[in-house]
Amino acid sequence: MSDADRQRLDKWLWMARFAKTRGRAQELCAGGHVKLNGQSVDKPATAIRPGDTLTLTLGPWRRHLRVEALPHRRGPASEARTLYGETAPAERLVGPPSLNADSPGGRPNKKERRQLARLKDPLADQGE
Repeated sequence: MSDADRQRLDKWLWMARFAKTRGRAQELCAGGHVKLNGQSVDKPATAIRPGDTLTLTLGPWRRHLRVEALPHRRGPASEARTLYGETAPAERLVGPPSLNADSPGGRPNKKERRQLARLKDPLADQGE
């Protein structure tokens, strides 16, 4: 296998603009956020070829990709989109935060402060 038909995974992730820096691409690989052909990747230097499938977990999204081409440089985003094809739509792993979540409601009033004090030290209230 020659160098022309394979490339380091971290370099490809950076050139395809899935990582802002090459170091961040290495962290994605080492952190277990990348699967190559169904196998978890822990080494950024893993070689990839056109036709390989990647599963990336980026934040709350999981993306399934097929490597279409190997770039020679990190070009604009329009050029980076030609390097891969989506095999399935991106799936959201975590739902959006609820807008109706219970909020603390600010500072506790006098009654709530007394209840908290009783919870923290139940013996302190018996001296009255």
